[in-house]
Amino acid sequence: MKADHMASSLDRRRAGILLHVTSLPGRAATGDLGAEAYHFVDFIDQTGASVWQILPVGPTQEDGSPYQSSSMHAGNPRLINIDLLVEAGWIAVDALAQKTAFTDADKEKLLRAAWHGFQAKADEGIRHELALFVEREAPWLEDYALFRALHEEHGQCWWKWPRALRGRDRKALAQAREWLAGELDYIRFEQFQFFRQWKALKEYANDRGILLFGDMPLFVAHDSAEVWAHQEMFLLDAEGHPEVVAGVPPDYFSATGQRWGNPLYRWEQMQADGFSYWVERMKTQLHLFDLIRIDHFRGLEAYWEIPAEEEFAINGRWVEAPGIALFDRLHEIYDPLPLVAEDLGVITPEVNALRENFGLPGMKVLQFAFSGDGNNPYLPFRHQSNSVVYTGTHDNDTSLGWYLGLDDDMRQFVDEYLGFSREVMPWPLIRTALASRSRLAVIPMQDLLGLDGEHRMNLPGTTEGNWQWRFDWNQVDEHLAPRLRRRVEIYGRLA
Repeated sequence: MKADHMASSLDRRRAGILLHVTSLPGRAATGDLGAEAYHFVDFIDQTGASVWQILPVGPTQEDGSPYQSSSMHAGNPRLINIDLLVEAGWIAVDALAQKTAFTDADKEKLLRAAWHGFQAKADEGIRHELALFVEREAPWLEDYALFRALHEEHGQCWWKWPRALRGRDRKALAQAREWLAGELDYIRFEQFQFFRQWKALKEYANDRGILLFGDMPLFVAHDSAEVWAHQEMFLLDAEGHPEVVAGVPPDYFSATGQRWGNPLYRWEQMQADGFSYWVERMKTQLHLFDLIRIDHFRGLEAYWEIPAEEEFAINGRWVEAPGIALFDRLHEIYDPLPLVAEDLGVITPEVNALRENFGLPGMKVLQFAFSGDGNNPYLPFRHQSNSVVYTGTHDNDTSLGWYLGLDDDMRQFVDEYLGFSREVMPWPLIRTALASRSRLAVIPMQDLLGLDGEHRMNLPGTTEGNWQWRFDWNQVDEHLAPRLRRRVEIYGRLA
């Protein structure tokens, strides 16, 4: 089909700020959905921006990457705010709840205490709300809860579980649900709290005209509820191991490519099933977000297939994917689809055709604009209105770190292109993004704070030290919001 309209969320010029929830300040080990999130919404409102872009919010694994989640539907329990549970009366205001800082282990103890408090004190209204949530989300929640409970019981990846559980023998699963009944109830409650807190925050943002812009990874982690529950939809062997894995060939971020290790989809099976896996996945994302970025969009036209035994990504091949059929199916159910295509990396005419055929905005990253010649698609005068422009993304260095890392000739060229601005970097780049023809301009919080490369969020191709950056309100001076608001207004993006 041909999309004759744009995603409704890019109906006019807007500005947004990129900040993952975990980067918010607070006393827990990561930022969460409590008071600081509401404070940040107020800050966005003060700047005149109207979009908050967030990374994926699913449960993370040991490396903390939001792009390697153990569920494509569930929310990350680390993002649940404890103070809100205290206010609800389910946790006593004791010494632990009053700590100035607490760990993830502390948070889990408090969440379990909240479940006991809920069972003892909750009124019929909230109990009914929980029951409705469990019933409504059962198609994914029951598999996820059992996966989590079995994972904790066995302490290892699902393909190392006893054969009957690994292969989802009906009798074995029924027995597991029986002996783990108490734990399953807790996990259901935990997810109920995540989605309840998320819904309240989203309503608060939307009431102020602010859209939540989420991120949907194309692939899911091998050790995830969906791969375990739907093994027939993935290219796995009889023991549950991937035959081939996902990644990308050599590119801007890595000379040898990136071997992500995610199992690849059995697309013919998914298509025969009417893409029900993707229909349900999109349903969850549309419940969470007003606008959704499809990470690694190009993998829906063709993906980089790496033999599982290969250590590096360089020895892979491109394999065609049924992107047109998938989007045709999604448009039958959800129309319009408020999607943005992450179309960075090795982009072919076929990938552009898929994106354009369905009217999806692409991405323009200014840090990529100043190499090559005048045909560089990231140069501001090359931007299309149906796109999202960034100074940099979570995978880039901060804009100040990038600028300081340029050689003298390239830095001179950047300065010249930006008109030898009297503003201190990265503000000339921020101004250029806001001036772009792109309908949405998104600025990472690190750039608004003028931070160097020590504050980058992620270094692609590495697993150590990523996803840990957090800001502090002490870094936000009183002039930042009005300064940004004036520029948002000048360039026609005022909320």
